[in-house]
Amino acid sequence: MSSDPIAPDDEMALADKLPQADASSLVDRDQLEAQVQEMYRQVAREEEAELHFAVGRPLALRVGYPSELLDAIPAEALASFAGVGYHLDLAALAPGERVLDLGSGSGTDVFCAALQVGPSGRVVGVDFTDEQIDKATRLRDRDGFAQTEFVEGSIDDLPFEAASFDAVISNGVINLSPVKHRVFSEAA
Repeated sequence: MSSDPIAPDDEMALADKLPQADASSLVDRDQLEAQVQEMYRQVAREEEAELHFAVGRPLALRVGYPSELLDAIPAEALASFAGVGYHLDLAALAPGERVLDLGSGSGTDVFCAALQVGPSGRVVGVDFTDEQIDKATRLRDRDGFAQTEFVEGSIDDLPFEAASFDAVISNGVINLSPVKHRVFSEAA
């Protein structure tokens, strides 16, 4: 076995061949997306009985969200939280920035990011589940998060011009995509 390091270009060529980068030949994308959408419709409706994962405020606290941040966002959005970690500290968002959240669900991370970028910033959430978008939009309008927007769409085919955002965040949804390489390309 060679101890020579692999050149960065060779690493990218090897990564492109990994099945997790493009698993579209391994799964039926339409079937996968239909199952994911139905599962996250249940999350939006706060129907926990059929889920195989935790949701809500206890989960957000367990994965590191500060309690004071969670207190400042709509409780109904937080009730549908299904993320895998707290990443907004790493994002280091600043006032006035434009942020895109891939797989925004009912808006927990969008609302948290909106507090960080302030009224001069903009946060857009993209999700492909109609009930999640409807719930997030209703909460935005009710609670006055004017700098936020929710768009129904696919994270591997974003409806935005290049360089529209200063930061792209996501909380686990990329793992659900069979075409991760396209998601990362769109984010870049």
